[in-house]
Amino acid sequence: MLDDRVVWWPFEDAKVFVEAVFCAAGIPNEDAKTCTEILLESDKRGIESHGIGRLKPIYIDRIREGTLQPVTKTEIVRESPATAVVDGHNGMGFVVAKASMELAIKKAAVYGIGMVATRHSNHYGIAGYYPLMATERGMIGITGTNARPSIAPTFGVENMLGTNPLTFGMPTDEDFPFLLDCATSITQRGKIEVHDRAGKDIPEGWVIGHDGRIRTDTHQILSDLVSGQAALLPLGGPGEALAGYKGYGYATVVEILSASLQNGYFLKMLNGFDELGNKRPFGVGHFFIAINVESFIELEEFKRITGTILRELRASKKAPGADRIYTAGEKEHLAWLERKDKGVPVNTTLQKQMSGLKETYGLSDLPLPWEKR
Repeated sequence: MLDDRVVWWPFEDAKVFVEAVFCAAGIPNEDAKTCTEILLESDKRGIESHGIGRLKPIYIDRIREGTLQPVTKTEIVRESPATAVVDGHNGMGFVVAKASMELAIKKAAVYGIGMVATRHSNHYGIAGYYPLMATERGMIGITGTNARPSIAPTFGVENMLGTNPLTFGMPTDEDFPFLLDCATSITQRGKIEVHDRAGKDIPEGWVIGHDGRIRTDTHQILSDLVSGQAALLPLGGPGEALAGYKGYGYATVVEILSASLQNGYFLKMLNGFDELGNKRPFGVGHFFIAINVESFIELEEFKRITGTILRELRASKKAPGADRIYTAGEKEHLAWLERKDKGVPVNTTLQKQMSGLKETYGLSDLPLPWEKR
């Protein structure tokens, strides 16, 4: 969602600035590069809900308040040839997650499949980044993560489950892999934040209040999601008429795989507050699966069949008035082709945030494009 006050920030310039902010916040250089790469991957793919708009509120503010450790220490606490449990010790979710997926891929290269369950981590950004790590190695990648309570169960109004994405990546013979990266709620908090930055109400059907009514008042909703006075609806919406129980069920699957295998936090334990109401680390859990395609079939043959499936889907009969049919990952690829020479779209709210970070960390030598006007 872009407004007419957007300034396009070239990716290389944004990368230098964001990396400098992460380093200034106490993150080691190599980890800062990892955090910056994954954060900007969202903006490259047109997913502004998880891009630089979250630099300050989700990462820098939490480091400054002491609920997120800038120096990440990952530890393998349990391991078998094809599996592992990793403890992130409340470090940067980007760093913990990338290390965990790399471990799953390493195991899959030898044993055909690798799975890593991770605990005591933090928000790991765009979930799709991690399956793409597998597709680049000719593997199938799967990940999921729990999160602070947001989704109400079917027939409920209390926020219990996180937005809990369940994400799949598969290599193809096309210019881009198949990548299904979506929350198990109708929407997720980041998209509501995008609406809030644009000063717009959200569409009806995304959020339900404690009184059972559908809510659209964006700014208040963001506060009420924290206090528990509002909740996101699962995929399918309220009740069972449009199969909301399916989204609820898949969200629960992700919650179990993100908590039960690794003895991690779950449901209300992830709200970021202790029994006295003081802020504490979120303790998020993730899981990562890598499947070596060549344990089943030659990689090129898998890619050909997968690509053919996708092409036939896109070539199928379109609904009246529809211009085209897409397959998962295609729109994000098209967004990258459009943005690669333009950069990150930064609206006035984000411009103020970035300028504030520049001042806070004394980065006067790094120019910001909107400050030249």
